[in-house]
Amino acid sequence: MSAADRASHLDSLVAEQLATPSCMPRELTSQPWWAQSLACGALGIALLHIERAATGDGPWQRARDWMNAATREPVTTGTDSHLFHGAPAMAYVLSRAAGQVGSQRTLTLLNQAVTRQAEDRLGRARERLENGLLPEMAEFDLIRGLTGFGAWFLHHDPANSTLRGILLYLMRLAGPVTFNGMTVPGWWTTVSPSGRHTVRFVGGHANLGVAHGIGGPLALLSLAARRGIIADGQLAAISQICGWLRRWHTADPAQPAWPYWISLPAWRERELPQCWPQRLGWCYGTAGLARAVQLAAIATGDQALRVMAEDTLVTALASPANQAATTGMSLCHGRAGLARIALAAAVDAGSATGPRMRALARELIGTIVAPGSESPAVAGDGLAYGSTGPGFLDGAAGVGLTMLADRTQTCSGWDACLLIT
Repeated sequence: MSAADRASHLDSLVAEQLATPSCMPRELTSQPWWAQSLACGALGIALLHIERAATGDGPWQRARDWMNAATREPVTTGTDSHLFHGAPAMAYVLSRAAGQVGSQRTLTLLNQAVTRQAEDRLGRARERLENGLLPEMAEFDLIRGLTGFGAWFLHHDPANSTLRGILLYLMRLAGPVTFNGMTVPGWWTTVSPSGRHTVRFVGGHANLGVAHGIGGPLALLSLAARRGIIADGQLAAISQICGWLRRWHTADPAQPAWPYWISLPAWRERELPQCWPQRLGWCYGTAGLARAVQLAAIATGDQALRVMAEDTLVTALASPANQAATTGMSLCHGRAGLARIALAAAVDAGSATGPRMRALARELIGTIVAPGSESPAVAGDGLAYGSTGPGFLDGAAGVGLTMLADRTQTCSGWDACLLIT
């Protein structure tokens, strides 16, 4: 079966498995986070059916059924909500429905709620900066923090002044700060990547991921600049972040890579962590960060940086060792996400690397297996890939969306929340 036929088959297979909320096990849907989760729950599955209906591949009623399941309880706002859960996630998914699901008034009210939340978070972040404290990842990251709010405004309401406030805040993260007598970047956090204090990460770390580290802010700043939304100092901040990243990029042309994060001892000793081979992913690792750096290079016109990012992405994706380490199928840290990154990067890449990226994306599509199947053969009728579930980031819905985009050879923008495009 060709990669194109595989994509078409898997797209339809996933959609049928996730046809109605009633097909979900009660132990999953009874979880308090389930209904309003874009990452793992009903909202992510609604997004799949919205995109299929928009392309004429499925009925709008399925999208409405899933949105009804997502709105069975009052919409979550406040500190427990972010781009992938609660009001911002709800607004994001409804904005994709072109009025076929929900009403414009509902979307307007949600956008107002999201704006209030973002302004509140900006206020607290500014207070933290004024007090000279280091940030928590949840303050700035894409999944839970202000970068995620910025992605929403860039996608839906780019004229909103809150977006400019978020960009100005992220620019301040690019600058150096002093910590324990050393100069570290402004996004240095005193905890481990898990958000907790651990023995392994005494003194904290600099996170390089797209989901929880500086990769997300870099992508947002760069995408905004590319669309003509540029604050004073924004391009300089992009270049400054890339300067930090250049410092931690392996010099060996046979295996260029970035680590997931830098611990305090590694920073002190300028010792590059072993990062080859590594599991590639959108959330962490060389593939997602290479796309963010490519976007930064385009925004700033840095041709040398662009070549470095594109060559790094191609080499990483083509590595048999990296491929063997990347066994998952998901958008977040699996082959679906790598395929989306490769296709998006190929659109912007030069003639030297663009065709190779497209070929690698086709190879990745060809290795994605059906839900419930442990072999490349299209078979099986489970609800999930392994134990990851049916959701958007880690499960079947995200894979279905990737296959839909591959089959139609277009991406309408459903992946704007990932800051890939």
